[in-house]
Amino acid sequence: MSSANRPVSRPLSPHLQVYKMQMTSVLSISHRIAGVALSAGLVWLVVWICAAASRGGWYERVAAINGSIIGKICLFGWTVCLFYHLFNGIRHLFWDAGHGFEIKDAERSGWLVLAATLVCSVGCWLVAGTMR
Repeated sequence: MSSANRPVSRPLSPHLQVYKMQMTSVLSISHRIAGVALSAGLVWLVVWICAAASRGGWYERVAAINGSIIGKICLFGWTVCLFYHLFNGIRHLFWDAGHGFEIKDAERSGWLVLAATLVCSVGCWLVAGTMR
């Protein structure tokens, strides 16, 4: 077998053991995960709306699930995913317009996305809690 046809023993592309994760790659992966979580949350929202429109005790059952500790954690996580996906999507729109590609700008906008997500998620739940 000639040396040109021998299998290469090194990785052909960067992988997690070689490649150091950067903020932009972590946020990109998180953006996709948040999109999937939003889809699952949307299914639950449809169940909730259908329960509200139905007769019987369906709405009470769904409200009991939403009011439980696990339900509140899931709803808070869905809120975090919603705001994160929104703000990171806005960040991507700026990138599509050609802004923010410098490494320091990308890092700064990533931290801004995370801060805005945290502030808006907690603020939304605080406002919702005072409306009761």
